[in-house]
Amino acid sequence: MFREMRKEAQLLPHEEALHILEKGTSGVLALLGDGNYPYAVPMSYAYENGKIYFHSAPTGHKIDAAKGHEKASFCVIARDEIIPLNFTTYYESAIAFGRIRFVEDKEEYLHGMHLITDKYSPNHPTGPDQAIAASMGYMKILCLDLEHVTGKQAKDLAERTR
Repeated sequence: MFREMRKEAQLLPHEEALHILEKGTSGVLALLGDGNYPYAVPMSYAYENGKIYFHSAPTGHKIDAAKGHEKASFCVIARDEIIPLNFTTYYESAIAFGRIRFVEDKEEYLHGMHLITDKYSPNHPTGPDQAIAASMGYMKILCLDLEHVTGKQAKDLAERTR
């Protein structure tokens, strides 16, 4: 169902691809949008156990796209170092494919919100509970249930590790 990577020598081990998802701070969520045009939007997120959680306003293009088509992908770039003298870029990235859904279960909603707030505001003086409680009526949590993940690195980086 999912294509094999064409440049297999640049394929990162699965564990390294998951590490990129765990440690990244932002990525690009790609959905099927209006008129069947791709819609790709930068997002903050939290990854845990094969699931990527996002928070969102309750309306908008992203919400409409997720309602219209459940298949999605999410790309995180962990390294992007331009090497001008070599006409290349040293990069490491991961791309995840799966099905996106709206989190309806209150326990999972709170868990997703806690993952996000713990990741981005771990030492907030009041903690996350007040902000999470205030968001309950107007914030959506989406979850991308992963079906396939790959990681890729620049050719020069792959050759160094062999």
